[in-house]
Amino acid sequence: MKENNAMTTVVELKDVHKRFGANQVLKGVSFAIPKGQVVAIIGKSGSGKSTALRCIDRLEIIDSGTIQVCGHAVHDPAIDLRKLRMDVGIVFQSYNLFPHLTVEQNVTLAPKAVKNLSAADAKAIAERTLRQVGLADKAQAYPEQLSGGQQQRVAIARSLAMEPQVMLFDEVTSALDPQLTGEVLRVIEQLAEGGMTMVLVTHEMDFAARVADTIIYMHEGKVWETGPGTMLRDPQTPELREFLSHGL
Repeated sequence: MKENNAMTTVVELKDVHKRFGANQVLKGVSFAIPKGQVVAIIGKSGSGKSTALRCIDRLEIIDSGTIQVCGHAVHDPAIDLRKLRMDVGIVFQSYNLFPHLTVEQNVTLAPKAVKNLSAADAKAIAERTLRQVGLADKAQAYPEQLSGGQQQRVAIARSLAMEPQVMLFDEVTSALDPQLTGEVLRVIEQLAEGGMTMVLVTHEMDFAARVADTIIYMHEGKVWETGPGTMLRDPQTPELREFLSHGL
């Protein structure tokens, strides 16, 4: 299925630079992601991987270069952020669920507010996305009644409810223990099998090697090495070799 989509680029960064004060975090980052592909970005803390991801959704504004996402010029100051974020879903390490709302209410909030869907249509989408993440039976529960892994899966369902073209995941399992990590990664793997275009910043090397079509290793603000999952078994640069040997 992925072959047919290979010609359509949905995310493209060209020579992207980003600094925070005197600290230059991105130093000319370029990569392109075809529709239906899964890209995993790996690298040491401070290598720029999460900043690159956040620039795709314009949570950070770049200093120079260009970013195109689903036909949106993300670098353009006049961009319609509402339209961009209807096409791009992002899930963070922290779940950011509203504690006073049920799971279903958390998931239906954006479709009703942003897409002006009726309560019935939003509820139908919530039922479908909660089923997708294996939590159909938790619709009326509150976040505090769920495990961390369940809350993270609700956060994924909430993003899916907007029916985005691209999903971004920023170290979504780093706060979870191994068992809960496994249940969240299974959901992401199922999304990959369904053809969702995804960009994952992750420390889960085995998962990245198994699920990603392309792995981008970032080092000191640059794309240092790029390749298929097998590149983690055969790193071409001393920096990636060292990174993998430390097991993070």
